[in-house]
Amino acid sequence: MNACESDFRKLVQGALVTGARYGELASLRASDFNPDSHTVHVRTSKSGKGRHIVLNDEGVALFKSLVAGKPSDALLLPKRDGSSWAAAHQIRPMADASKHAKINPPISFHGLRHTYASLAIMNGVPLMVVAKNLGHSDTRMVEKHYGHLAQNFITDAIRKGAPTFGIEPETDVVSIDEQRTKGTAS
Repeated sequence: MNACESDFRKLVQGALVTGARYGELASLRASDFNPDSHTVHVRTSKSGKGRHIVLNDEGVALFKSLVAGKPSDALLLPKRDGSSWAAAHQIRPMADASKHAKINPPISFHGLRHTYASLAIMNGVPLMVVAKNLGHSDTRMVEKHYGHLAQNFITDAIRKGAPTFGIEPETDVVSIDEQRTKGTAS
């Protein structure tokens, strides 16, 4: 983030707190942020459907700062000159930021979406919740790309929350198999 130019940095921050696609972020208007419900409304996504992205506290604070003083129809994340980010306008700034930050190989803008999803899953957010916030109708895409990250969550959740019954292994009990071998099983 710190290696980005200021206008592009805001776009990158928006991607990291939402997991939204570049085109979705580029088309956001000030009215798309709802501070009461802590959501950002993506009017049209890749699927052609809209969705509301739920924000955490950091995301809410970022979007509050982005809408401050803007009319409702203003672009939320404009370029420095006030124009909108168009197709492929993110490629050069992302490459420059990767170079300045010494990220090799360079990360693409879409990699920010993967970062959001990966970290959310590793922090215990259920796959279905991540899928919905990313705009997927089910968990298939999330499982395909990030399912391996959920295994630690499952392991930790079972170890923390599975029921216990006070069962203690008996150390002096001879198994049925051992009794059969010795000919003492009845």
